[in-house]
Amino acid sequence: EPMLRARIADLEIDAAAFRLAMERVGDQVKAKQAHPAIASMLKYYGSELNKRRHELLMAAGGADALEWEGERSNDGKAARDWLRTKANSIEGGTSEVQLNIIAKHLLQLPGA
Repeated sequence: EPMLRARIADLEIDAAAFRLAMERVGDQVKAKQAHPAIASMLKYYGSELNKRRHELLMAAGGADALEWEGERSNDGKAARDWLRTKANSIEGGTSEVQLNIIAKHLLQLPGA
């Protein structure tokens, strides 16, 4: 499946970039140079990356990934984890709220 392989590669690249961004922000925090709204950016990107990861796992698993019970599906672990990612983007501030904070404080867009 070339398309599936391409999606996996994209996700791996984005995950590596996220890890590097986390390290950089950690260094900025230690140096007391981090922008206060950077946490919103990391929260948004992390939750979106997690959703993409689990959507990819569901796509790779095909119809079997939708199975809710049974040994073959590990009692629906993939499906349950995928559904859980939807709640993660709501808890502690929706993705839309995080984007609004980013627009106002990092991008300095008026009335965003």
